[in-house]
Formats: sequence, C-alpha cells, structure tokens
Amino acid sequence: MAESVNTHAPEWLVHGSMTICALLVSTSFMVGKAISPLLDPVVITLIRFVLAVLFFAPYIVKKYGIRFPGWVALTRYAMISAHLIGFFWLMFLALRYTSPLNTGAIFTTVPGISGIYSALLIRERLGISRILALLLAMTGALWVIFEGDVQRMLTLRYNLGDIFFFAGCLLMAAYTPLVKKLHRGEPMAIMTFWILVTGALWLCVFTLFSPPSVAFASVPGKVWLGIAYLAFFTTIVTFFISQWATLRIGPTRVMAYSYLYPPCIVALEWALQHKVPAWQTVAGIVIILPAMILVQKETAAGRGSR
Repeated sequence: MAESVNTHAPEWLVHGSMTICALLVSTSFMVGKAISPLLDPVVITLIRFVLAVLFFAPYIVKKYGIRFPGWVALTRYAMISAHLIGFFWLMFLALRYTSPLNTGAIFTTVPGISGIYSALLIRERLGISRILALLLAMTGALWVIFEGDVQRMLTLRYNLGDIFFFAGCLLMAAYTPLVKKLHRGEPMAIMTFWILVTGALWLCVFTLFSPPSVAFASVPGKVWLGIAYLAFFTTIVTFFISQWATLRIGPTRVMAYSYLYPPCIVALEWALQHKVPAWQTVAGIVIILPAMILVQKETAAGRGSR
C-alpha cells in the first residue's frame, strides 16, 4: 500500500509531543518502582498490554472498525512488537543478575545503535554534528546516572545480566527504525493497536513457558491503578506519539529523546518529593539539554530522516 498519511507537521508540535512522551515514560519508572515488588513484573507487563488493547479498542472500533489486517500486515506488526517484548523480557531476566545502575548505563547506548540501524534499514543520514551531539547527550545522561562520580563509573563491574540487557537494547534500538521501515500508509492508530495486540500475544506465549503463580485476590488496589496508568498513558499514548513522530522526524531523533529520561526523573522527584538534586546531577542536565537541541536541529544531512 502506498503511504497515504500526511507525514508533515509543524516542528514545534512534533518536538513538543515527544517532550511530553519523554515525561510520561519517565513517570513509568516511578510507578513501576512502587508496584513491581507487589506483583510479578512479567504479569504486570502482560496485564499492561492487555488493558492497553481494551482501552484502545473502542476508539478503533468507532473510527475505523476492527478488521483482520491480513497475515502479511499482522506479520509486520508482530515483528515490531517482538522487539519490544524481547526487550522487556531480557530486561527482567537481566535484573536477576545485575543492578538498575548498570542497566541505566547500558541503555544510553540505545539511541546510537538506533542511528546505525536507521542508516542500514532506511538510509537515514546522521551527519558528523548529530553523531557528536548524540555522544554528548549520552555523556550527560551517564553523568546524571552516576551523579557525577567518574570513579564510580570506571569501577563499575559488568556481569552476565549486563550481556542479557545489552541484547535487549539491541532489540529496543530497532523499534523506531522498524516502524518507519514497515509502515505501509495505514493510520498510525491502526498500527499502534495491532502492535499492542501482537505484543500481548507474544507475552502470552512467554507466560506459557513459565506460568507465574499469582494470588490476584491479595493484590492491593494501588497496583491495579498503577497498571491502568501504565497501560493508558505510558503505553497507548507514548506508543502512538513515538510512532507518529518517527514518520516525521526519523527514528534517531525520536530515540534520542530517551536521553531526557534522567532529567525528567530528577524534575519529577524535585516536584513530587521536594528532593533537591545535587549540583553534579544539575551539571549532567546542563550537558544533556544543549546536546539534545543539536541532535534535533534540522540540517541538510538530517533531512534524509524524513
């Protein structure tokens, strides 16, 4: 199918939407931290995807009607969702052997790897200035993660869990390039819906191999509220925004917004918990923000990402 959606939108709208997306994703870390000790993380992710499908289905039915997209299209959606679910599964596996600090440091490689995939899959041209800006933003993100303690970063020991998580990052980095590569002109809401559906199916397959034992009656109400929040705001909304933006500014520029997660988390902690960040953390944020502006700056080389 030839592309039929309008891929043009004002720059301020696209980048404003992605900033909101980064803020929403950042809240998921806080919500996840609060509820994950009370329920198996794999079960949380499965319920999150199933709820997202149920929340989104009425809109799809009303606007488009739900029709089977065909096996070829379903395969495209399943390829994209497999990378997402593979990332989540490897992340949970990795955290049995490694620390959140290690995973945070490793995740900073994702935008750069995504840029390599974009160059190979969709011939996106980054340019030297954007590559340098990505490296600078990664430096700032690492600075925030390690709170400015260079020695702490240098003495970090890696383990088997880090290998698992890096493998997950290789999958996650392919997500946005695949969205642009496999989009065939269907409305982005349709693509988002079927990615969620196939993602839920992949999770069902995973749970068949290792069925979790859960006493649902004893799960606190706040866990269900947290999962509902994750399903709607940090799954449906963020998936839709990131996929919509990918068609307009390219995979690398979209994925680079993940560098805003550490500053957003710091800002949320300051706003909600009145936790004043250390000057070392602020220094890292000062590095990230101008680097992000450079990454997003439209150049002649960057127009190949459209």
